[in-house]
Amino acid sequence: MPRAAALALLLVSATACSADEWKRAGMPVGITKQAETVQSLWNGSWIAALATGVVVWGLILWSAAFHRKRKNSKEELPPQVRYNLPIEILYTVVPIIMVGVFFYFTARDETYIDKMSGKPDVKVKVEAFQWSWRFTTDYNGKQVQTVGRPVSDYTDGPQLMLPVDSKVEFELQSPDVIHSFWVPAFHFKRDVIPGVVNKFEIDTLNKPAVYAGRCAELCGVDHSRMLFSVKLVPQAEFDQYVASQAGAQ
Repeated sequence: MPRAAALALLLVSATACSADEWKRAGMPVGITKQAETVQSLWNGSWIAALATGVVVWGLILWSAAFHRKRKNSKEELPPQVRYNLPIEILYTVVPIIMVGVFFYFTARDETYIDKMSGKPDVKVKVEAFQWSWRFTTDYNGKQVQTVGRPVSDYTDGPQLMLPVDSKVEFELQSPDVIHSFWVPAFHFKRDVIPGVVNKFEIDTLNKPAVYAGRCAELCGVDHSRMLFSVKLVPQAEFDQYVASQAGAQ
């Protein structure tokens, strides 16, 4: 145990991970309520997987320690469990229950993430094209449009500004090939398919900052340069932005 604790401390120190980063289990900071749901499902999956691993590793080590064949030993093999009906039923039922539990929580959270209220505060039309983005923001009857070009850094790409603590509906379209709209901080991505209008909705949290976005579907030569950013701002700043930019191309 002391060695295991020392190893864990060494890993934390070597990776320079904070306690908050460990709680996220490798995920970026979420900026939507839907991202919090995904984070919870992610953490729960890891906990279940590690618990299963501990049981399996424990059984392997226990078998190796207490049922190994000793040198010059005349002991018979331990009792075998083949064709033991109760144990074989247990081996079958337990995995089915585990899969059922995973399916339930996944289906529950997926239903929540895909839910559309029909009453968003802001609507955003996302047009993905080779190899950039066009964002058309519709707010209180006013529209703001931003068009980008291929860039090497997401801060140079088109920027989508959104208010904090708001419900935002996205409509995704593409005129050429399949793209994928991905903001890692959303913990969510969705394909943008020619001839298909995909929609989803998010509830932004009060975490004003600039967040990276990109295309997550290999779409051609400049796919890696199909970058953009999402900027969360207070409501007053968003109102001022829309008022000053409405109608500008």
